[in-house]
Amino acid sequence: MLCRPLPLAALCLAFSPFTASADVSTAFGDPHLKHLPLTAAQKAKRAAALRWTEDFTTPETFEALPGGISTQLAPSDRPPFSTPAPKLSAEARLDFSLGEALFEKLWVVGPSSTISSDGLGPLYNARACSACHQQDGRGMPPKDAMDPTPGLVLRLSVPGAEENAPFRPHPIYGAQLQDRAITGHAAEGKLQLRHTTTPVLLAEGEVVELRRPEYEITQLSHGAPGEALMTSPRIAPQMIGLGLLEAIPEADILALADPEDRDGDGISGKAQKVWSREYDQWMLGRFGHKAGNPTLRQQSADAANGDIGLSSPLFPAAWGDCTDAQTACRTERDGNSPSQDNVELGAQALDLLTHYTANLAVPARRSPNAPEVLRGKALFYDTGCAACHNPKFVTHPLDGDPTRSFQLIWPYSDLLLHDMGEGLADHRPEGLATGREWRTPPLWGIGLTRQVSGREAYLHDGRARSLLEAILWHGGEAEAARNRVQQMTRSDRNDLISFVSSL
Repeated sequence: MLCRPLPLAALCLAFSPFTASADVSTAFGDPHLKHLPLTAAQKAKRAAALRWTEDFTTPETFEALPGGISTQLAPSDRPPFSTPAPKLSAEARLDFSLGEALFEKLWVVGPSSTISSDGLGPLYNARACSACHQQDGRGMPPKDAMDPTPGLVLRLSVPGAEENAPFRPHPIYGAQLQDRAITGHAAEGKLQLRHTTTPVLLAEGEVVELRRPEYEITQLSHGAPGEALMTSPRIAPQMIGLGLLEAIPEADILALADPEDRDGDGISGKAQKVWSREYDQWMLGRFGHKAGNPTLRQQSADAANGDIGLSSPLFPAAWGDCTDAQTACRTERDGNSPSQDNVELGAQALDLLTHYTANLAVPARRSPNAPEVLRGKALFYDTGCAACHNPKFVTHPLDGDPTRSFQLIWPYSDLLLHDMGEGLADHRPEGLATGREWRTPPLWGIGLTRQVSGREAYLHDGRARSLLEAILWHGGEAEAARNRVQQMTRSDRNDLISFVSSL
């Protein structure tokens, strides 16, 4: 029996019943987009634009505009990741501002005098979207036990009882550890983080120290979770360019998949397959560290429900991630309101929030024509990094959506799942993703991480404190590329990092 995620089965979403061997070769379509067929001229233009360069002496045409016309070029008084796409209409710009207000809203326990802000908890990780995505950047792992920043969450599951449902939410603690609670309730637990270190010797005698995070759950509200518990720490991803990723034709992503490695290059990208609550069908997974959601609207609603405890048309459970075993949580008063479609985040509010997340501009490249950047770009291709971090796509021609329509974009991701080796494995399956597989993260804007977030933290759990550390953690399908970087001269490594930092 398939555990299809239905609207009233809130805990089923991230737990696809299919095993990692399921076939995803069949296209599901892009029902979330009003896309138009390509004309003959567009097909020719697209083919020319997507052809990989062989000339690394000069930047490619439009390479400095990673988001197409949604690239932020002009100086702004906003943080680098918080600028609206510059070509938005006046009406779309107003909706962006309204969505931004929802993104930054501090939610409160309902019912209260501020009805539009009701809905927090009962258990939660943050009171606002912006609490984890500060300045629309990536979340940061805690610096120490006293760090209150909610930039990292711990996903939970246990083995399932059926062959076609090999994993499910924890029966008591649910799909995610909530480390905060409203008055009268106890948080599920607290996450303690410590590190062990391993030195890595590079060519020319340079040594880089890699930190492996180790997590412990303390102050558990309902007792020990049992030895079968599977956990996965996740930092919040950066927010730029998400609407452009959503507009990439599904067929172009599937064309890059090679799950059986039939070409023998050692790279076997696999497409994720997830259930769309909105369209009531299977779709390509695009969003999340394991591509667990198909659309921005579902991703936004999922995060609002799991992280803040907000009900919405897609996730109508007002108790968020509380399980049947957490009876006090399930019977707590809620903020459902007739003015919000009898949920806490109504359809219009969810649309505005989604509009905001879809229209954050991608910053322009920095110094793409610098000699060291161009040398680093050649190394990026030659080393094999581009095999997963696919440089560019062309978005669908879209009806009524000019800022995302038929744009050449440079996310440096294939949005596919890849085996990243034992070092990065969380041993927790999600959908078709095994415990060793992760979605290739887009690299655009990565060089601005410190400016936006105050420090650097890369990979799914933020363990890497520098881009070089992140590269050296690569294993599995990326091990050969990682070894080439380890064997580079210091000068070549610096050039490679200069290129990635320019994205």
